[in-house]
Amino acid sequence: MNKLLLFTFLFVLVNVTAQDSGNIVGKLIDKEVSDEPLAFANILLKGTTKGTTSDFDGLYEISNVAPGTYTVSYSYLGYETVEIPAVEVIAGKVTTIDVPLSASEGVSLDEVTVTTIARKDSETALLLDQKKKVTLETAIGAQELARKGASDAATAVSKVTGISKEEGSGNVYVRGLGDRFNITTLNGLPIPSNNTSKKNIDLSIFSTSIIESIGIDKTFNASNYGDFGGANINILSRDYNGSGFFELTTQSGANTEAIGVDSFYLNNGPDFSGFYNAAIPNNPFSNTFSTSWDREQSATPINSSFSLKGGDSYNLGEETRLNFFAVGSFGNDNAYRQGVNRGAPNVGNGLPNSDFEYERFSYNTSTTLMGNVGLRLGTKSSFKYNFLLLNNSSQKQEEFNGIIDREDDAPEGGGFIQRSTYDRTTLYIHQLLGEHKFGENLEINWGGAYNYVKNVIPDRRQNTLLPVRNNQPDGPKSFALVSAASENHRFYQELDEEEISATISTMYKFEKNNDEEFNGKVTLGYNGRFKNVDFDATQFNYQFLKVNEQPIVDPRNIDAYFEQNPLSSGLYQIRTFRGPASFADAILPQTFGGEQQINAGFITLEYNFSPKFTLFAGARGEQIKQDITWNTVIQGEGNNNLDIFEFLPSLALKYSLNDKQNLRFAASRTYTLPQFKERAPFLFQEEINQDSFGNPDLTNSINYNFDIRWELFPTASELLSFGVFGKLIKDPINTFLVVSAANDLSYANTGDSATAFGAELELRLNVIEKEKETENAFLKETLSFGGNVSYLKTNQELDSQKVADETRLSAAFTNTEAPLQGASDVLLNGDLSYYIEFAKEKNFRSTLAANYFSERLFALGSTGRGHLVDKGYVTLDLISKAEFGKHLAVGLNLRNLLNPLVERVNENAEGKLDLDNPAVPGFLEDGPVTVLSYKRGMDLSLSLTYRF
Repeated sequence: MNKLLLFTFLFVLVNVTAQDSGNIVGKLIDKEVSDEPLAFANILLKGTTKGTTSDFDGLYEISNVAPGTYTVSYSYLGYETVEIPAVEVIAGKVTTIDVPLSASEGVSLDEVTVTTIARKDSETALLLDQKKKVTLETAIGAQELARKGASDAATAVSKVTGISKEEGSGNVYVRGLGDRFNITTLNGLPIPSNNTSKKNIDLSIFSTSIIESIGIDKTFNASNYGDFGGANINILSRDYNGSGFFELTTQSGANTEAIGVDSFYLNNGPDFSGFYNAAIPNNPFSNTFSTSWDREQSATPINSSFSLKGGDSYNLGEETRLNFFAVGSFGNDNAYRQGVNRGAPNVGNGLPNSDFEYERFSYNTSTTLMGNVGLRLGTKSSFKYNFLLLNNSSQKQEEFNGIIDREDDAPEGGGFIQRSTYDRTTLYIHQLLGEHKFGENLEINWGGAYNYVKNVIPDRRQNTLLPVRNNQPDGPKSFALVSAASENHRFYQELDEEEISATISTMYKFEKNNDEEFNGKVTLGYNGRFKNVDFDATQFNYQFLKVNEQPIVDPRNIDAYFEQNPLSSGLYQIRTFRGPASFADAILPQTFGGEQQINAGFITLEYNFSPKFTLFAGARGEQIKQDITWNTVIQGEGNNNLDIFEFLPSLALKYSLNDKQNLRFAASRTYTLPQFKERAPFLFQEEINQDSFGNPDLTNSINYNFDIRWELFPTASELLSFGVFGKLIKDPINTFLVVSAANDLSYANTGDSATAFGAELELRLNVIEKEKETENAFLKETLSFGGNVSYLKTNQELDSQKVADETRLSAAFTNTEAPLQGASDVLLNGDLSYYIEFAKEKNFRSTLAANYFSERLFALGSTGRGHLVDKGYVTLDLISKAEFGKHLAVGLNLRNLLNPLVERVNENAEGKLDLDNPAVPGFLEDGPVTVLSYKRGMDLSLSLTYRF
């Protein structure tokens, strides 16, 4: 039904016609005064009435120029007039023209720099956009991505003030608020996550080769979805309108930790490609699985990647233009971790319940295929189709040696756990978009998308072996004393998520002013998002019997045990969580799924009260329905419905103190919606020492947000800004340790309120700007610095009784107050970039980028233990690239140069303790205890690009 509605919706809208335009921007310099910016010069498109003047920085912009070829005239009293002929303006593009003016002698056209790229590529144009916008949106274009050496969207976003990456993933924290508070869109349309545990897609899977720009809006705009608290991150896919090109890039490298081990091991089954899948065999209770339990030695762990991309555009008649862009890439990387992995410490003696030395070998792949086609029918209509295929896989071989359970399994050590996991996610995205204009006053924008994501974990294998005698941890091992059948298992998981989204908005402009611009804009629109989720999982547990007859087992040859002891031996049986083969529904998978529907209407008003003061106000209403059903061992069959309506107002004010300074204010009300996984009562055993299950009684949070920011734009490419912000969150959602024998994690609205206050400072500065004239060109040399710092203070109430009253779970928070999960008090980002041109199209660029975050909360402390905290550290990257003419480029990337220790600790109980809670037996005072530690290693790579 949803697909039929979308088809009808698109069929109607595809008949709407429209117009698009281009822009001309640039900078004027005064050759009479040491190339200083030239203010108040006149710029005119000859043969038209369009023109403008340069500002204090010599910057100018002529917007909404119809596609075509023009002569641009530059004049200033007492200076020679310069005319630039045959300047082509392309729809949807920005043409940059930098011109020097002189009083005494004419200017050669060789001194004029003309470039035409997408507006969202240009660093100067994006900074001009930021200067003009009413909302607090920051954008990073392809030009800046190349300068800073960002290889993917996650790395790019982490350069923005107040944003840091989550360790081991491409998810980000914005102002200390994690995954659940952010929303990710592609070309303005929502996209699903590639991970059942996350709300947002892993940004690291978006290679910069497919990105035109990334917009980060840390304030709510009523035209966006209201499930927002941190940022709306919008990725614009690459659009191409130039002449034809074809580009090949190859890259090879290694991780120092992976390449440094004597032997690299993976597991049997998955192949090099990352497209592996394996189905449950026809008779699993007869142990007919074809894959080996044992690890296999892999080839030398060398990382590699290659990509092909190209594009072209054609004029089909005088007024019709067709353009296309396509990219295909494949990459793989290897990693190795070695360190400690421990369970929660006991309050009585401070000793962790489990204590391992562990190793993890991993092999990851990423395959991308993207294409888009754009069609412009004269000046009346514009359409764009985007297709994106992402396939990501992760293969891990993990081994744990030590104490499994201090009171039960291997209490004195010698326990061995081996887990082999292959996790694959495939995401398909189809989008159709249109942008339209009727006359001067009316614009219509629309879009529709169909997204499909499939996640599989086929045949995860785990083995657990214990010493034959507990007092001989270094002695022989067997399955005899393993206490739980699930400790040895094969696991199959499949998630299918199908989503349709649609948007349409109409903008009406009114009250034209003396500058031929409109003072007012009213936008009315609709957003719809319809999702279906289907999850099922089956686990085959090996229950070992006849304890006294169990033979010795070699941990490196577990296959031999099953070859020598078939099922008929009676030493073990295979059963699911529902029971052995004799049970009628034993093979029935555990399932959860359901539907989510969001229907939203919005209205916004932008009005310029004066050239200095602008208001942007909006209101949004969202009807949210989230219906979930399940059939699991934890709660049997059941269902739960979440049906809410949210009214979400927003306000943004901008006051221009002068041509270089802005003062901004924003305030809004938003919400945070729980995810399907967080509400499904299914036990996820994703990590050793980290099991979790959902809470059907979880409900949404309400967020109140405000921002104040001052901005100074010294030049076209420089920025100094300072801002303060605050958030009040009602009924915040947190991950917490459930009071139970299993000590599993779950989710709840853990208190009545939480607050976050912070300050942000950003600086972009050109340290050196030189230009040298040669016979053929003006050669540039620049040294630029970019840096930002954020300080954040968060606090939330914790109420164990609230959890008990509102859910079927029991909590025993150690503290009555705590910081927000994922919140670092201090975030620092800095980059130093050097660029030099040796000749025309021959240059060298190098960027040194650093990032620091202070410690941040991973999980709330409970039952007398302190909080689980991720310790802060510094990362340092060096990215360099040399271009040898217009065809050949070579790059050298050195990432994580400092290779810091990544560490998670369980802290002592401190702060405001819940001394009256009877579920808290005592308080941990012998810590902190390191529960996880490893080093990621340095990543070294060399790339070669050839453009045909």
